[in-house]
Amino acid sequence: METKMQHYPQSTAAQQMLTEHFSLEEFQRSSTATLHGIDNTVPTEYIPTLVQLCRTVLEPLRQFAGRPIVISSGYRSNALNVKVGGVYASQHTLGEAADISLPQTPYTSWKDGKAHTDLETAYKWFDFIKENTNFDQLILETRNGLDYWIHVSCRKNSMKNRHQVLHINQSQP
Repeated sequence: METKMQHYPQSTAAQQMLTEHFSLEEFQRSSTATLHGIDNTVPTEYIPTLVQLCRTVLEPLRQFAGRPIVISSGYRSNALNVKVGGVYASQHTLGEAADISLPQTPYTSWKDGKAHTDLETAYKWFDFIKENTNFDQLILETRNGLDYWIHVSCRKNSMKNRHQVLHINQSQP
């Protein structure tokens, strides 16, 4: 017997709140998916996992930060995960992970004249998640040594969370 995944219609998803400050739409939104015509609708079965991620990690972080938390990458369909170069069996494809955009510093005297990640805030947020939430994986990532994001995940079965903490700097050979 073939099992079909159920999806929330986009109009419903745009309005559906997972928790007080996080909507389903934030986890489905992807400029890459839009650009390439990829359906990135969250299957119904993954919604409880997204709610758990919000309640366990993202809402406490928002309360600590005292400001909105911006999800740069939430759920990814398998097709989207391949398109963005995500790792095989990424927790994003299970609704267990989110990448968090970090605030930028107003300082623009870098060689490129642009603003980049406020590392003081980045480390405060990173340390808060590490010390105060039940996460599976926590990664502070960068591709260029100037712009960072936080990847955080929480397994569907939170009893299996590994509390793995990593720093990944793709700009270093």
